[in-house]
Amino acid sequence: MSNLHEEEALGKAYDSRLMRRLLRYMKPYKWHVALALVMVAVVTPLELAPPLIFRKAIDSYFVPALNHLLPESSAWTGIGWLSLIFLAVLTFDFLAQYIQIRIMQRVGQQTMYDMRREIFTHMQRLPMSYFDRNPVGRLVTRVTTDVDALNDLFAAGVVTMINEASHGAE
Repeated sequence: MSNLHEEEALGKAYDSRLMRRLLRYMKPYKWHVALALVMVAVVTPLELAPPLIFRKAIDSYFVPALNHLLPESSAWTGIGWLSLIFLAVLTFDFLAQYIQIRIMQRVGQQTMYDMRREIFTHMQRLPMSYFDRNPVGRLVTRVTTDVDALNDLFAAGVVTMINEASHGAE
């Protein structure tokens, strides 16, 4: 990026050409990303289960026990089983989200490593006149801060967008 107009073009809300360039860095890790997407299919039902468990507890055990339609011992047994199921759902939800986040963090770190390596290699090949024309602070900012922002996109943003899209479809 040698001129300021190119930087302004990058400030657009969505640039498909730029997105294709960024996704090129994730291509070597496509199977990891696919696994993280599969984890979305695991996490979503697990996050939807607690309200259903509560509904079952209230409708099948609490209300009938209060109205004396169900013996108290049976109600407590049912509540106990639902509590165990609830605990299992929370545990599996935590583990699935943990795995999903770890995968995307790893992909983000590997992607940023590849990107930084390519940037530094490119900068090593630039003529000295380039460094005379461009302020050092701007170059350092581009190499560090902008790449860190992309790390956030790759590591957390992609999965968050997919999770939000899957929850929005409900």
